[in-house]
Amino acid sequence: MNDSATRRGEALTRRDLIAYLESGCKPRSAWRIGTEHEKFGHRLADHAPLPYEGPWGIRALLEGLQRYGWTPYLENGNPIALLKDGQSVTLEPGGQLELSGAPLHNLHRTCDEVHAHLDQVRTVSAELGIGFYGVGFRPDAPREAIPWMPKGRYAIMRRYMPTRGSLGLDMMTRTCTVQVNLDFDSEADMVRKMRVAMALQPVATALFAISPFVEGKTSGFRSYRSLVWTDTDPDRCGLLRFVFEPGMGFERYADYVLDAPMYFVARDGGYVDVAGESFRDFLDGALPQLPGERPTLKDWEDHLTTVFPEVRLKTFIEMRGADSGPWGKVCALPALWVGLLYDSTALNEAEALVSDWSADDVAAMLGAVPREALRATIGGRTVQEVARDTVEIAAGGLKRRAVAGNLDSDERSYLTYLRQIAESGRTAADDMLEAYEGRWGRSIEPLFEEYAY
Repeated sequence: MNDSATRRGEALTRRDLIAYLESGCKPRSAWRIGTEHEKFGHRLADHAPLPYEGPWGIRALLEGLQRYGWTPYLENGNPIALLKDGQSVTLEPGGQLELSGAPLHNLHRTCDEVHAHLDQVRTVSAELGIGFYGVGFRPDAPREAIPWMPKGRYAIMRRYMPTRGSLGLDMMTRTCTVQVNLDFDSEADMVRKMRVAMALQPVATALFAISPFVEGKTSGFRSYRSLVWTDTDPDRCGLLRFVFEPGMGFERYADYVLDAPMYFVARDGGYVDVAGESFRDFLDGALPQLPGERPTLKDWEDHLTTVFPEVRLKTFIEMRGADSGPWGKVCALPALWVGLLYDSTALNEAEALVSDWSADDVAAMLGAVPREALRATIGGRTVQEVARDTVEIAAGGLKRRAVAGNLDSDERSYLTYLRQIAESGRTAADDMLEAYEGRWGRSIEPLFEEYAY
């Protein structure tokens, strides 16, 4: 982007925004794996959600973690993130704690990173009388009982979300996910990966389903987290049908994001509320709240983070369709997608697997898996059958990568969790529901210990 408007000191154009996405193209030798995972915190004594302030609050945790060399990032004097070696620890609106991992070479290093982070969190949490656990939707507290974190952008989203869907505030305060960010080497490679990832995202949702409870009771869903996204904001969530159409590319995706209403503009250490406004107007200097002002590339980067499709494109591709969960689940998610997308043979096989599916087929599957998980169907097959094929394709990809580490000759061991689910047809949500009706005595109390980190 040496000729970008930013470097020339000129106003950004639509072409500059497209070029920003194009700048993500990297040779295969530079491809990395970036894993993100969120988790719920609670006070051990009564499972109360963690406030920001106070002796057992999120701020105390962030301050305690700084002993491990993390540097705090402040907003209005409040630590809202920690930074170290390409990693960050950040806060979701309801106090969910997120590790955004560094871009790493292989899954062994990714899982070591996760393990080190969880060890640090456990050590500091024990001193504060708090704990963290992994599921996709907070199983106990109602929305109004969740303290909000002091981040300016969240206040804007909190006001705007209810105007677009009935569950947007639940998405913000009561959901947790695990994601992986992967690279591409060209526009054609990006398009292939986006199409495969978008088609198979509901399969991942089914495999990772682990959120069957709402406010202490069964919800009728195996992934209530994924249901929440269906009623959050139709302008920026869900399946992107245009990904499957001719003409998909950086330009088409940039136009999609341009047409998504804005939330905010970051200025002078704060946020200008522009919720519902047009980034196209911003490009023209016609944003009512900032008349005559035009965006920077940082504004475009920020706006790209405010769309939430099942697969999101920035200068890398984000896989966003999985509930968070136990440690093995956090490592299994990047293993699945690295195996599918970072090996040429596996990518070919994955394309063949989904080649007969229409956008309508994928949409129907996406709508069914929150409740039915692996029992849903597509193309005359159950999602469980498709999941078996998907996991085996990924395993083949990891075998061909042949990246040794720890005690393993390659990275396939990280798929063990998913292989068991795909073979048995039983998700973690099914196991939870069985325990609830049986040994848990229709109480979710044991969940907090059994799914603790």
